Amino acid sequence: MSRYILRRLIAMPFLVLGIVTIAFLITTVTKGDPLTAIVAEQQMSNPEVVAAAKARWGLDRPLPERYMIYLGNLLSGDLGTSFITKRNVGTDILYRLPATLELVFAAMIFGTTLGIVLGVLAAYFRNSLIDHGARLFALFGSSLPVFWSGLGLLFIFSVMLNWLPGPGRVDARLALPPGITGFLTIDSLLAGNLTVFKDALWHLLLPAFVLGWTVSGTISRLVRANMLDVMSREFVLTARAKGASEFRVVIVHALRNTMVPTLTVIGYSFAYLITGAVLTETIFSWPGMGSYAVEAARALDFPAIIGVTIVGGLAFLVTNLITDILYVVANPRVRLS
Repeated sequence: MSRYILRRLIAMPFLVLGIVTIAFLITTVTKGDPLTAIVAEQQMSNPEVVAAAKARWGLDRPLPERYMIYLGNLLSGDLGTSFITKRNVGTDILYRLPATLELVFAAMIFGTTLGIVLGVLAAYFRNSLIDHGARLFALFGSSLPVFWSGLGLLFIFSVMLNWLPGPGRVDARLALPPGITGFLTIDSLLAGNLTVFKDALWHLLLPAFVLGWTVSGTISRLVRANMLDVMSREFVLTARAKGASEFRVVIVHALRNTMVPTLTVIGYSFAYLITGAVLTETIFSWPGMGSYAVEAARALDFPAIIGVTIVGGLAFLVTNLITDILYVVANPRVRLS
């Protein structure tokens, strides 16, 4: 395993270089003028102001030179300066990353738990009303676009029923606790501020449900298929013949053997949620990396776009590596090569 991990770690910088190169090239061929995010609209007709802005941000240099300068800065940990915020992109991302991770972790807990429970119930009550209902729920979760499910559920539970709060991470009237972890729910608990904790939790429920629903369908279908296969095997039949309780047969014998292949999907789903939270954050005005990426794309903020792409690519690569390692640990019969 150590050789496999070493090879993956050696290959990772080259993969990141490929991500950086593709992102850099895409931003250069994108239609639109990034100067609109730098220079005020009334000054765009002033050639001196435009020339000064191009010189300041290096937009007057040839593409290969700009690329090499960016790579050099990247090696020193500099992701560039945002055209919009005028701050370092790395600083902006570190400020917004905890909000995204909090949403992703909540969505992952919800999606994984619901997917496993629905998959087990659908397999145990095969071809029953429970099975059909679970499969229908999974189908909607996997096929409905996030903007449809997000806007629909937001309208129903926030506007019509008024059960849940509207968009945002917390009520703007509340005084926020000191940022220790960046996770608002955890920071409010550490500060003993239950008012902020409850409000942050209520704001988190709906976006976490929408985002987690997209992966719960995939997990439930996989668990159902694997459960049906495992429950027909001899060791499960033997456990039943020996008088083991149904709970022990289903959970200990069947589900435990089902979780090994499911682990891979859960790991890949986590990487998908990190990179795919853009629409959810936009719909619910969640101040994370996804909404930051949308703002950057609208304003043609190239340094921010490239920075978000690099962080998202790194998250995907690291998550996949950890998933592969955990898969081998959970199933010693598998050997990495």
